[in-house]
Amino acid sequence: MADTPVSTLGVIIGNRDFFPDKLVAEARTELIGLFKQLNIRGIFLADADTKLGGVETFADAQKCAALFRQHRETIEGVLVVLPNFGDEKGVAETLKLAGLDVPVLVQAYPDDLNKLDVVNRRDAWCGKISVCNNLYQYGIKYTLTSKHVIRLNDPVFQKDLLDFTSVCKVVGGLKKVRIGAVGARPTAFNTVRYSEKILQRNGISVTTVDLSEILGNANKLTANDQVVKDKLEQIHAYTSVGKTPSEKLVQIAKLDVVLRAFMQENALDCTAIQCWTSLQQNYGCNVCTSMSMMSENMLPSACEVDVTGTLSMYALQLASGAPSALVDWNNNYADDESKCVLFHCGNWAKSFLPDISISTAPILGTSVGTENTYGALDGRTPAMPLTYGRISTDDCKGVIRAYVGEGALTDDELKTFGNRAVAQINNLQGLMHYICRNGFEHHVVMNASKTAGILKEAMENYLGWDTHVHE
Repeated sequence: MADTPVSTLGVIIGNRDFFPDKLVAEARTELIGLFKQLNIRGIFLADADTKLGGVETFADAQKCAALFRQHRETIEGVLVVLPNFGDEKGVAETLKLAGLDVPVLVQAYPDDLNKLDVVNRRDAWCGKISVCNNLYQYGIKYTLTSKHVIRLNDPVFQKDLLDFTSVCKVVGGLKKVRIGAVGARPTAFNTVRYSEKILQRNGISVTTVDLSEILGNANKLTANDQVVKDKLEQIHAYTSVGKTPSEKLVQIAKLDVVLRAFMQENALDCTAIQCWTSLQQNYGCNVCTSMSMMSENMLPSACEVDVTGTLSMYALQLASGAPSALVDWNNNYADDESKCVLFHCGNWAKSFLPDISISTAPILGTSVGTENTYGALDGRTPAMPLTYGRISTDDCKGVIRAYVGEGALTDDELKTFGNRAVAQINNLQGLMHYICRNGFEHHVVMNASKTAGILKEAMENYLGWDTHVHE
């Protein structure tokens, strides 16, 4: 088990005076054991702080809220546990006073049919409705468990809890993400236009830099600089270089050094880079290898200055804990209406490319010369799970919107170049109609996970973005 917890959650254990107090103590003991098992850090009231560590009165709420405020910087979400009916005002007041503005998961215990007497009954089925009613009145957003009432040791609840920690990471990450836009949007790519102002209103900051500044700094470096030598070692350790000339590898390394410095100086979480066609014409190589290495190291990077594309990559990465890749919805797959080809010149994270190798970009090479496109990666993605999604700014309506869904990547035959994959998606034709009808981009993000539900809950419930789940 890793030393670093997968998440840090504040915990409110609800109580109500005319229900058995022992249920609170039992729930607290169970929860401590569960958090240890799942490597979750819990911020609890001590059992001496209030009656058995539960929250019932306004004074209890004040104590719990003060504890949460002490840990404001680390608490990612709050778990409400109802071992009995609970005091709905106590729960709501705690969250109001704490002012954390993080996701909230509400759990309630089921009753046993043979324990509905006065000394054993819980009535948490009813209590959960009352708690949620109060949270709704207070304007506090919350998440529900799969079953209305469920025990902590139920595997379904444990999945709910782990999914909730992922929801917390998506919400917390997207509220403060910092994106680097490197260069100008290629003029032929109106599809990747976006509203920087709408993103900023949602806490998403974009830092821009002219491509000439990046290329100018790269040209100041030489093959003898230690940072360039170190980067070349990293590239060789990352991928086969194929037939790439040594001087091109040096160019790729110099560009990577400068891009990483730009990210560090501006504390950026992800980047969107101009790659078509100024980079090839003015510098003489592709940036795909660097983008792949960044994405593999959980610093997503998208081509064609697709800022909301890299935002989508970051969101899917937060939901799954695994790298994402920006792809084109590119081709039909013969006559199979449930399959299509996903493609890009070659910047996907290594996780998607077991046969990864540095190559060239033949399509781009027809206009800029193939010798100027070294750095594009070649590789085929094998069968794996698939979550796909796209976040976009609807500038006409002044909102952020998204779609997500799940499918599978397959091992179906595919004879072509670049980074490529075959996707199988139920009702794919309906999905394409939705994308076209609603003006979404030709770029989509893929992730080797099943996290559409997590993304829907995070983006729609907590962030307020209209999110379509393709069924």
